Amino acid sequence: MFYYVSKIAWFFTTPSNLLLSLILLGLALSLFKRLRRLGIGFSLVFTLATIALGLLPIASYVLLPLEERFPVFQDDGRPVDGIILLGGSVEASDSKSRGSIVANEAAERVLDTIRLAHRYPAARILIAGGGGTVFGDGAAEAPIVADYFRSIGIDPARILVEDRSRTTAENAVYSKELAQPREGERWLLVTSAWHMPRAVGVFEKVAFPVTPYPVDFRTAGGARAHLPFAFISEGLRRLDIGTKEWAGLIAYYASGRTARLFPGPQDSAGGSASR
Repeated sequence: MFYYVSKIAWFFTTPSNLLLSLILLGLALSLFKRLRRLGIGFSLVFTLATIALGLLPIASYVLLPLEERFPVFQDDGRPVDGIILLGGSVEASDSKSRGSIVANEAAERVLDTIRLAHRYPAARILIAGGGGTVFGDGAAEAPIVADYFRSIGIDPARILVEDRSRTTAENAVYSKELAQPREGERWLLVTSAWHMPRAVGVFEKVAFPVTPYPVDFRTAGGARAHLPFAFISEGLRRLDIGTKEWAGLIAYYASGRTARLFPGPQDSAGGSASR
């Protein structure tokens, strides 16, 4: 129930969807003579808000604390026993219909996992991702990525496929069941930098120590983080992502899926190397 409620609620409260809905509401009000001025003003205010939120670097400020929570991984010479790739980088339904892997804007998750697979040839590779969608055929992502890895020469014996999970919390639960990590093993967790705090939180909750390996950064570093966006859609897309992730952190903490509201490096028992 939590899964469906969260997905449906987010659809209506996503900033870009909400802003458009408010603009349309204003236009609807303007059709009534007594409410015309109010409706026009309402639409104008939220049209300007849409432009401002899309062009100004507000989305970057929302994402930056998430993306900078964990440092970029640096190889410190310690052996790596396993690599966990969280789903969200491949469009499963499109991949099935096209007969070829269809990646989205989070494709760096897959690309960096391939690089890690070559860097640590003895490490197991756990691909996590079921059919996490309310609308659609519910095709699982993990088997598609696993087939792709096998096709490019990664030893099938190294690959573990977790295709039951629909949420980040389920990623952690089912991954632990499948991996059966032993004490002292080191597992790298590969996911988007903005998603890493919540991901680490759920793995910590199920007592599966991981070492964060953040990828897929959506913000620029340094002074560039304060630059405006070139396209309104670009800023709104990042605002949607950042707002959803903060909402997810709050919901997971409130529902007991994480032990801390904003998990950080100190919560990652696997250890995260500094920059």
